[in-house]
Amino acid sequence: MSDDPHDSPLLQEARLWQDENWTAQVIKNEDDDGWAVAMFKTGESEPALVGPWTMGRDKKNPKPLDGTAFITLVKTASEFVRRSEQQLHAQLNQSVTVNGKYSRVTVLLRIVPDEDNPYAVLSAQDEGGDELAEVKVDAGFKFNRQTAQAWVDADFAKPGQSGTGRR
Repeated sequence: MSDDPHDSPLLQEARLWQDENWTAQVIKNEDDDGWAVAMFKTGESEPALVGPWTMGRDKKNPKPLDGTAFITLVKTASEFVRRSEQQLHAQLNQSVTVNGKYSRVTVLLRIVPDEDNPYAVLSAQDEGGDELAEVKVDAGFKFNRQTAQAWVDADFAKPGQSGTGRR
């Protein structure tokens, strides 16, 4: 017997299919008389994706899940999660390249979305990727080309300190 998780039996019921990563559950659509399918990533309590589901031939009950539908649902939900993660990463991580004294400098802002005390880390790297400076700033720090250039021009003094914020 193999220890490969792909060899483990899948739960396959008319309204519930499951593999090692995903669960598809057909549920009553709360908005109308129809049905929906909720896709849950293993270990998550909230669905990653909920979409409409087809009625069965009797026009009352949902069409049963099958292998082809499950594969399509897994692909769709996986892609949705991947895009959501990319969008969140883009919101929390920004960068801009500006002119330093001797070379181009990439300034990065990484927001840390802590529930109690969110903050951001402003950092700078030279063209080779070596870190030049790093400072903790407010999560609401206004990050754009001008503020990045001002920080570099101020020799990486913490924004908001005296001597910074030159235009």
